[in-house]
This record gives sequence, structure tokens and C-alpha cells, in this order.
Amino acid sequence: MQTNFTPAQLETPATAHSEKILRACVHCGFCTATCPTYQVLGDELDSPRGRIYLIKDMLENDRKPDAKTVKHVDRCLSCLACMSTCPSGVHYMHLVDHAREYIEEHYDRPFTDRALRWVLARILPYPNRFRLALLGAKIGRPLARFMPDARLRAMLEMAPKTIPPVSRNDDPQTFAPKAPKKMRVALMTGCAQKALNTDINDATIRLLTRLGCEVVVAEGAGCCGALTHHMGKTSESHVTAAKNIRAWNAEMNGKGLDAIVINTSGCGTTVKDYGHMFRDSDMAAQAQAVSDIAMDVSEVLMKLDLPQGADQQMKVAYHAACSLQHGQQIKNYPKDLLKRAGFTVLEPADPHLCCGSAGTYNLMQPEISKQLKERKVQTLEAKNPDIIAAGNIGCMMQIGSGTQVPIVHTVELLDWATGGPKPPAMLAAANGGVRPMDIPVLR
Repeated sequence: MQTNFTPAQLETPATAHSEKILRACVHCGFCTATCPTYQVLGDELDSPRGRIYLIKDMLENDRKPDAKTVKHVDRCLSCLACMSTCPSGVHYMHLVDHAREYIEEHYDRPFTDRALRWVLARILPYPNRFRLALLGAKIGRPLARFMPDARLRAMLEMAPKTIPPVSRNDDPQTFAPKAPKKMRVALMTGCAQKALNTDINDATIRLLTRLGCEVVVAEGAGCCGALTHHMGKTSESHVTAAKNIRAWNAEMNGKGLDAIVINTSGCGTTVKDYGHMFRDSDMAAQAQAVSDIAMDVSEVLMKLDLPQGADQQMKVAYHAACSLQHGQQIKNYPKDLLKRAGFTVLEPADPHLCCGSAGTYNLMQPEISKQLKERKVQTLEAKNPDIIAAGNIGCMMQIGSGTQVPIVHTVELLDWATGGPKPPAMLAAANGGVRPMDIPVLR
């Protein structure tokens, strides 16, 4: 794509990087075939190619964002299916991130939009605040149908039936390996996940220690910054990310780390991009050091000797989270691990398409999100599975709200297959939806 940025514009590092991305695009349109919003809406401007044109025009002309451009950029899920498809290697993720930052700085959103985005940025990354908000949403859920704004209805409806008690396993501490030590790893415990589902971190710790990992929950680490980063609130996201960088570098410079383990793929995509996010700061080297050893939990498990399991006599429909298959290009590891553990793995039709969760997308774009959820649930249920497995809490909440088939994290099944307790979501399904409230003990 031909660009016409001025030399002065290209002195800005973010603009110079975006200009290189734009020049890589050859207008081929391969991206439209795999873009979920284009599949649903059929509008060229709701495809990556269409958004690239809008972003180019906005940045090239130093133009104040208009409502049309903002609408179509806001509708982007950042699922990154376009990056998996693009034959030219267009790094759409960095381009749309720059566009969102530009919009945040130069566009005056309507008051309700600003208020909702402010609330989400002040609540979701903070587990205790989020837990209280979920409790409030649970109480107010019967009133959801009276809410005039679909986004407010979506916020009330997202509250789970039960809110798990706090897991003390998420506190800063070290868990000793239960087998001869092979690795020392830091576990990213996250933020929203600690309020929505404490079983995932508990199962991850049990599984890793059982396979010979010393697991550290580092003092000072927390939210990865993805939520505010994708809102274009760069300064806020960098403050949050910097805390993680300092916390993990302290461990790396102390007793050392072989990996930073991340079991929420949306967070993993962001942490692996810390090197780029901080490339022009005085934390560039530290940030890159973190990105270099950041791994999805499936990547770490592939390095360990997961035992070959007996046939579990269970059909598992595997949902590939976009941030894992497109953002991190990890497509087969989770399925390979589940098969090794003895599960029969089923893959739905159109596995490359997003479920519609996408961070806060299901709250900010509920109508489009609902259509994508219904499509994803239909393809998963068509496989008639005993259970659905995924590697991202957002996908689990989104899909789980549309199906009666129990959904669990991949590590919960692997933990169970190697000696851990049965995943609580499966027990709840067997008990007619009554979930055990005790936290599974570490084994």
C-alpha cells in the first residue's frame, strides 16, 4: 500500500511503525474471509482491509477521528484471525493498537461511552473490586431486562451464578515441586480470573508441581494491562505492565526463572508483546527479557513429561481461543496434551472464528458478540461432546453462558487426568448445577 506520511510524522516512533505495517498491505482481501465481524455484518469497513483504509486516512492526515472511523475500529474484536491469514505478514495487531491509542487521545466520546469505559478500566483489572461488582451484578441481574442500554444489560448478565471464594494460592508465595525439580517458573495469576474462576490457577499449580516445577507467585505481579491497552489507554496499561516487569525481573535476577507461565491466553499475547510496548522506554531491556520467557501453560507442559494416560472415555470439544491460535500461533499443543492424557478431542467447524468474548467486547458490543457466541456454541454442541475445554477465561465465560455442556480450562482436565480432583464445573453439572464451594486442596 502506498503511503504519504511526511518526514515530520515519521519522526514519531508509533507512526513510523504503523507506516511500515500499512506498506506491507497489498489489498488482497484474504483477511475478509476469516474476519468474524465481516462474516456477521458484511460491511467492507468491518473487515481488516476496510479498517486499514480508515486508519491510514486518519493517521496520514493527522485527522481528528470521526464517529464513522471510531465505530468500525471499536467493532474490531482484535481476534487477529487476519494475521493468521495474511500472506503479506501485515502486523494488524500493532496497527489497530496504535489507532485505538490515537482515538483515545483525539476523540471526544459520548458521555455514556466514556463512563462505561472508565468503569470497566477501574474495576475489571482489580480482583477485589471486580468481585464486589460481580456480587452487585448478581443482585441486580433480575432487573437486567429493564435496562435501556444493551451494554448495561450485558454487564448484569455476565455475573456467574456463584462467585468463588478467594483462593489463597493466588497470594505471593512459592510452591515446591512434588517430583524431581526440572524448572523454576513464575505463574501469572491475573486479575479478572481470580474473581471469576479460582479453579484454573489452583489446577495449574497442582499440575506444574506434580510434573517437577517450582512455582512462584511473584510479589507485585498482577494484571497484564491488556484491558486498558486495548482501550487505547496506553499510560494506564503501561503502569500496570511495568509492575509485572519489575516483579518478574526481581525473580529472574534472584533465584532465576525458566519461564513465566500464563494460563489466560489473552494475557499471554500481551505479555509476549511487552518488548514492543516498552521498546522506546528505559525499561526496554527488562520488558524484552520478560517477553522472551513468557509462555502459555501448554508450551511449558510440552517441555515436561506429561504421563501417557489411559482412555478417559470422554469426548472433549476443544475451543481454540483467538489469542492463543492467532495471537500466539499456538494451535496444536493443547489438543496434543489432551490426547496424551487420554481424552478424545473433537474440533468444531470454523475453529478460527471468534466466540465474541474478546476482553470487554461482549460488554461493549453485545449485539455482535451474541451472534458470534450463538454460532460458536452451535458448532461446539454439534460435536455432542461430554465437555468443552478452552485456554482462556473470557472464552469460558462467554461460551458457558450459552450452553449446558460443562466448560473447563484445559489444565483442569490435565490435572484431573494426572491425579488431581475432578474439575468443579463437571461436578456441578453432575449435581444439577450445584457447585462445591470448597477450594480444591493442592496435591
